[in-house]
Amino acid sequence: MTVVTRFAPSPTGYLHIGGVRTALFNYLYAKHTGGKFLLRIEDTDRARSTPEAVDAIIAGLRWIGLDWDGETVFQFARADRHRAAAEQLLTEGKAYKCYATAEELNAMREEQKAKGLQPRYDGRWRDKAPSNSHAGTPYAVRFKAPQEGETVIHDLVQGPVTVANAQLDDMILLRSDGTPTYMLSVVVDDIDMNITHVIRGDDHLNNAFRQLQLIRALGHPEPIYAHIPLIHGADGTKLSKRHGAVGVEFYRDHGFLPETLRNYLIRLGWSHGDDEIISDDQAIAWFDIVDVNRGAARFDMDKLTHLNGHYIRNTADQRLVDLVLPRLNALTPQQQQWLLAAMPELKQRAKTLVELAENARTYVSAPTDFDPKAMQVLTGQGPLTFAIAAADLIASPAWTVQTAPDPQAIEAWARDYVAQKGVKLGELMGQYRAALTGRTVSPSVFHMFHTLGKAEVEHRFRLAQKAAETGAKPGA
Repeated sequence: MTVVTRFAPSPTGYLHIGGVRTALFNYLYAKHTGGKFLLRIEDTDRARSTPEAVDAIIAGLRWIGLDWDGETVFQFARADRHRAAAEQLLTEGKAYKCYATAEELNAMREEQKAKGLQPRYDGRWRDKAPSNSHAGTPYAVRFKAPQEGETVIHDLVQGPVTVANAQLDDMILLRSDGTPTYMLSVVVDDIDMNITHVIRGDDHLNNAFRQLQLIRALGHPEPIYAHIPLIHGADGTKLSKRHGAVGVEFYRDHGFLPETLRNYLIRLGWSHGDDEIISDDQAIAWFDIVDVNRGAARFDMDKLTHLNGHYIRNTADQRLVDLVLPRLNALTPQQQQWLLAAMPELKQRAKTLVELAENARTYVSAPTDFDPKAMQVLTGQGPLTFAIAAADLIASPAWTVQTAPDPQAIEAWARDYVAQKGVKLGELMGQYRAALTGRTVSPSVFHMFHTLGKAEVEHRFRLAQKAAETGAKPGA
């Protein structure tokens, strides 16, 4: 048997991070078994489905690196096939026409509530033939569900789960306007797409009993079910907007790498020993749906951010440059060269691409303003003013011997210099750092000297000195 899995989101909003994990588990299991991973857009809710949501789902899956086999299936476009399946069940006596009006159904439910019963369809048209008076009257098509015995699902994650058939009423397959219901559409699509494994959130477990009955009635092989627990927030409650962003586009826009999210999500409910860092190849080789935990996993933003820092540090410099360039103002070729040269230092300090871009901005462009702490450093009247420190560096042999000063030579000079002046090395570097970046935190100043070169450093020193003397913004 060739394993065929599917991810079937509804395009009514953003791509939920829980949905991404469901897609990931389907993808990995298909790849692990040499099978196929399919995508179906369940857009039967026409009032809420939007083209923008469809685009967001597809873009989100492509960004995170979950490509699917074959063409995307759109459920609404298959409505005729869904109706044909309902007509088949009618012909075979496995479904029936229900002429109950909305008013009758409301009265039925109110009566059941008054008696303390769970509201459910009472089967009033299950064995009743319509009279001549019903000719031309709208009707719904209901499934003639088994009333005795029980339905058992042998779930790969939850284990055997049983429901008494008497608890399940006759669900609607076609509404009175002829439109198929979600339950019918899902079953028919799974049959036609040859889905062998239905891997989805455990909030769909109750639906599975009805769907399994419907599959059996249609005479098709039963899929294998695996209902995975939902993701909870750090406080143990169901993940929602109050825990922070739950749409995948947030993580993309806020500088998380797709491989970080893949690595983190696979470990929400599944693990491979104590392995924390799991490559794509390892994930495919190791993942098995039967190893997914029954308990809900907790989403921890701090852990995700920490993991993202690891992936940034281990990402090729040129790729990081390509990723942060759109987050920066248009850079000249010279600035792009500085950025690439600076990346080994910059990526050691950043946990997101947003941080990386912000740190890069202060590195590759002369500061347009100085934060208050940096200005305090530049205007301090201690034993070593910035004007003296800048002039002495520029006049030093370590500075004048080459266009791109050697970091080791500058550091050796700086250590001798502060010893002579009786000040700390950190004080001197703090002044240089403030002048170069307008901030009090940056990568190695010695590395910046080498990367930017004499001309750019001296240009920034002049801007900083003017700002320190006048209190004006550089260039003003």
